Amino acid sequence: MAVQQDIIEVILKDHRTMEELFRRMRSVEADRAGALREFAALLIAHGEAEEAEVYGALKRFKGVDNHEVEHGSEEHAEGNEALLALLEVSEIGSDEWDERLEELVKAVSHHIDEEERTILNGARESVPDERRSELAAAFLRERERQLAADCGSIESVRALVRG
Repeated sequence: MAVQQDIIEVILKDHRTMEELFRRMRSVEADRAGALREFAALLIAHGEAEEAEVYGALKRFKGVDNHEVEHGSEEHAEGNEALLALLEVSEIGSDEWDERLEELVKAVSHHIDEEERTILNGARESVPDERRSELAAAFLRERERQLAADCGSIESVRALVRG
């Protein structure tokens, strides 16, 4: 039998991974291109899985602020746009790359902070453990599907941003 997971913990783990990837992308000693590829795939897969499997379900619970859930989707779009802007810079480590990286960090960090304070805290208080486990399984399935489809490639991100 598979180990049951909690959607809140799964999302938080992704958030911490994103923050670690930001550190790697900022470090001149790290594989910045590799960190960006890993980050792009995780950001897109995570956001798409949240919107497909989690946000709609959370709106049904009284303790979760529906406005914040909708705002979370808007912030995903902003993060995706900032990611595309960074992916389109040809020289990693250039001034333009560093500027676009900081814009991406700002957009995603703002979203992570808001989501953790408003949506996830509300879910922690209002959503039963069994439902949180079901949401984790659905989220992880969709995230894996996105990753298998190379969701973080520049072409995929472009298609997502430009519709």
